[in-house]
This record gives sequence, C-alpha cells and structure tokens, in this order.
Amino acid sequence: MRKTDALVWVGLTLLVVVGVATWAVAKPADMMTFKQVYAPKEGSALGNANCLTCHAKMPPSKTELNPYGTDGQKAAAGKPMDEKILRSIEKLDSDKDGVSNIDEIKAGTLPGDPKSKPAK
Repeated sequence: MRKTDALVWVGLTLLVVVGVATWAVAKPADMMTFKQVYAPKEGSALGNANCLTCHAKMPPSKTELNPYGTDGQKAAAGKPMDEKILRSIEKLDSDKDGVSNIDEIKAGTLPGDPKSKPAK
C-alpha cells in the first residue's frame, strides 16, 4: 500500500511540474496579437524580442512595462489587446528616440527601447 501511495504522489508532482513549465513558456495572447498584426521579421531585434517587445525585463511582469508596453496598456484601458489598439499607438514615439512606433516595427527595431532604432 505504501509503494502505491508513493507512486501516486510522484505522479501528481510530475503533473504539477509539467503544468507549471507549460504555463511558464506559454505565449501571451497580446504577443500573439502583435505578431498577427505586424509579423515581425525573424532574426530582427523585434522578431527575437518576444516579451521584451512590451516588458522592461525578463521574467515579464504586469507592472514592469517598457514605454511601448505602457502606451499599449493605456490605449487598451483594461480591454484585451486587439489590432485597433495596436494601430492606435503606431504614430507615437513611445521610447522618445525620434522614430515612430510603426517605423520601428517596420524596421524590426524595438519601439520601447531608445537604444534600438533603425539605421539611418
């Protein structure tokens, strides 16, 4: 009986570990929406950024956003991110580097990082 109990606990522990690992690597809906709208080029800074497109650091948190993420959050006003919200912040220069968000997105640079901007 004890051997069976131990096997049950090991099995439950493995399920929890796999569940947490799956949750940790899941792509948030907002990033999926961003990729559907803009299809960032793989290999570019933006294509490689994933969570850092909107978040200030890894692991991402809801409160530590970069300037682009903050502008997106303000525009969303608590609603789920969608194309209309993303398009509403395209003309902004969230990171104040002199390049609009949409121009950075088209160039594959990060609209929330002033050090990342298109080459002239």
